[in-house]
Amino acid sequence: MALAGTKTTGTALTQPGEDEVLPGGKPPSKILNFWLTVKPFGWQGLLLVAVLAVLYSSVIRLLVYQWYNDADYSHGFLVPLLSAYLIWQRKDKLRQIRRRPSWWGLVVIAISLGLLFLGSLGAELSLARLSLLGTLCGLIVYFTGGAMLRAMAFPMAFLLFAIPIPVVVYNEIVFPLQFIASKFATRVLEMLNLFPVLREGNVLILPHMRLEVVEACSGIRSLMSLLALAAGYGYLVEKSVPVRWFLIAAMVPLAIVSNGMRIMITAVMANYIGPQAAEGFMHEFSGWVIFVVATIMFLALHSLITFSRKKLGWIPGDRQPALSKVGE
Repeated sequence: MALAGTKTTGTALTQPGEDEVLPGGKPPSKILNFWLTVKPFGWQGLLLVAVLAVLYSSVIRLLVYQWYNDADYSHGFLVPLLSAYLIWQRKDKLRQIRRRPSWWGLVVIAISLGLLFLGSLGAELSLARLSLLGTLCGLIVYFTGGAMLRAMAFPMAFLLFAIPIPVVVYNEIVFPLQFIASKFATRVLEMLNLFPVLREGNVLILPHMRLEVVEACSGIRSLMSLLALAAGYGYLVEKSVPVRWFLIAAMVPLAIVSNGMRIMITAVMANYIGPQAAEGFMHEFSGWVIFVVATIMFLALHSLITFSRKKLGWIPGDRQPALSKVGE
């Protein structure tokens, strides 16, 4: 059984191409292309989407609000855009996939709405936000089938980077990162032997001041952004799935080391310049510099991996990752 206007047999979702013309000799307009795309879903499908949009309006509003006000997740604005770009890159292949609307999509939607209900009862935003992603996946399965969802698996999974992690998990991650960053900075300063330095937990004791590595300096902000960058970059330019996973995993130590270097440099500047070097513009600017440094290290690592694989004969010498081939 399918929605009005759809067929139960597998059919490809097709619409007039850019080079095709209508019987009157005129090329199809964008409005007509859009109508031919949504027509198979029927008015029931459009009504379902509208109802779900109303249900999730508060969830989306609070999510955007956190992106805007929480610097740890300011990259959330870019994640949906990149996800949409990845889908657009594969638009030709997606059009060739046979549409097999499945009632299992309604099961996924029902489970997701259950998570939304539980999240609203316990004021747990993470459940409600995950429910939104689950509902989107359910809609894809219901309207176009599981094959379409599998083809869009990475762009849909990439949206997880736009969802802030639960507070309980966040607190469990932040303190170890503070401890690691302060310990790394202390070890480097001891090796440089520029001035005496002691460490008490996440506090660096300098000759004339105490430098505390607070949550904002834990590196969680750059870590989340860099992980999203590593995942998107790996998907776009690297064909090997194991190498993609390796690049994502390698970004964790790169981000931690970069943040430790930031703490170390801040301690040196604070000792020789004064407390103002650890606050205000200098503090924010150093965060951007470290982000750029971590990105450069990441790109250098991928170049080294590609070079090594060529030398070892694991990939042909003329095979280069290329953005233009993503949609092929």
